[in-house]
Amino acid sequence: MALMDFIKEQFIDIIQWTETDNVTLAWRFPMADMEIQNGASLTVRESQLALFVDEGRVADQFAPGMHRLTTNTLPILTYLKNWDKLFQSPFKSDVYFFSTRQQLDRKWGTPQPITIRDKDFGAVRVRAFGNYAYRIQDPKKFHTEVSGTREIYRVDELDGQLRGIILQGIADAVARSGVPFLDLAANQVDFARLLQAEMLKAVEPLGLVIESFTVQSISLPDELQKVLDQKIGMGMIGNDMGRFLQYQTGQAIPEMAKNSGGGGVAGDAMGLGAGVAIGQQMAQALTQGLNQGNQGGQGNPAGQGNPGGQGNPSGQPGQPGQGGQPLAPGAAAAGQPAETVRPDEVMATIERLHELQTKGVLTADEFNAKKAELLKKLV
Repeated sequence: MALMDFIKEQFIDIIQWTETDNVTLAWRFPMADMEIQNGASLTVRESQLALFVDEGRVADQFAPGMHRLTTNTLPILTYLKNWDKLFQSPFKSDVYFFSTRQQLDRKWGTPQPITIRDKDFGAVRVRAFGNYAYRIQDPKKFHTEVSGTREIYRVDELDGQLRGIILQGIADAVARSGVPFLDLAANQVDFARLLQAEMLKAVEPLGLVIESFTVQSISLPDELQKVLDQKIGMGMIGNDMGRFLQYQTGQAIPEMAKNSGGGGVAGDAMGLGAGVAIGQQMAQALTQGLNQGNQGGQGNPAGQGNPGGQGNPSGQPGQPGQGGQPLAPGAAAAGQPAETVRPDEVMATIERLHELQTKGVLTADEFNAKKAELLKKLV
């Protein structure tokens, strides 16, 4: 009895694969030194395919279901082994199972920006990422081209190759489509379809099929994104130079308002003038400044009437002890120019700030902050 049990153990009656993980694509049934019994049962579950390989040659393929292994169900193997119709003896072949489930949420992305040719921007570098899903469609191709005689072939061993195909396909898809970058970024679904079509052609020889493909983001490197933002801003204002100057002023003044501390009223006016100089506001400020200067210089072209003073054609206040204006409170020590805080200058500056706020160049918070800072100088 023990001898009969030993003999039975040398033959395989049931061949099946129960998947125990989510990462195995191909698995070879363990044959050891055993042979397959004629009439044995082969069970192929849904989401699986089975392949018989005899002496290195791919023979019969089995779809999901339970199969009795006879000459009727093994026609190619019968031909290869020259079996007659009365075949009864055990035989030995390698049996491979393949998972045909979708391999979901496989990540892809561009480790480095990819250079593409764009009809709007010329050559640009883009970054993108997303995910995709694939499955084995043709186990014979996959066996001969990818997994081979390996006992186990896993998903992560294939990921690098597929990501490389995707990255290569990005440049080809963009070139063939002729779609500008801005349109690609706004139509990621269409771009994903283009890439999926490229992927389908590339993976078909491997026995794979791409079931889904998504593009979750398309972007430019930071330095190029800044250039694009400026181009978008220019596009919004068109060829109107006045609107462009307002746009530039609006970009510059908030920073000036933050960084203008310690310069006094004159410094504040100069800081604001730098932002407004390219517009009409600077012209008005310069005109007012010249008029005030001319008024201050009248009647004293060479500093006459200021004892010990030198010529002062610009009309600026004289030095202390020379008949000029007295030093303002808090002025610098001797030898340092002092700033005269004039209420009319402060009020004129506040009025100009209010005009900028009315035009939308300054926000209400920026105006109020600057107004408070200027009023403090009168105290």
